[in-house]
Amino acid sequence: MFREDTLAYGASLKTMCQRYGFEGLYPLDNAIPAGLQGRAAAQWIYAGNLELIRQADMVMANLNNFRGHEPDSGTCFEIGFAKALNLPIWAYCADATALIEQIPHKRSPSGQCIDEQGYVVEDFGLTRNLMLSCSAEIVCGDVDDCLAQIAASKRN
Repeated sequence: MFREDTLAYGASLKTMCQRYGFEGLYPLDNAIPAGLQGRAAAQWIYAGNLELIRQADMVMANLNNFRGHEPDSGTCFEIGFAKALNLPIWAYCADATALIEQIPHKRSPSGQCIDEQGYVVEDFGLTRNLMLSCSAEIVCGDVDDCLAQIAASKRN
């Protein structure tokens, strides 16, 4: 969504989905009505994205780091929304290491891992926060790797 070439990239994602027998839905499939700006445009995009998730049979999400050590917060919301709808959720993340290895931290006197802001870094051996890791099937790799695993799971 936040790429300069987002429309072309979205089209390429949909083509990749087709190669694996899926129909891809992309948030920018719908154009913002002329004249909408600011909060009204944001509200229109929000409603449109939720409607696309309601139409979906499953959700595939990008959980790579976005502007820091965590995935895009909008993507995290969409995963939660899809989970509330009982949709299967697949996600991909290039970094297969545990979260504790990804985030710089130090040990507190009590032995907890504390990040640069003073917050505890969870240490469950998961590649993402437990709420994401426990709600999605996370594939360590890229879009193509994720689609291949989804397709393989459908054959089994």
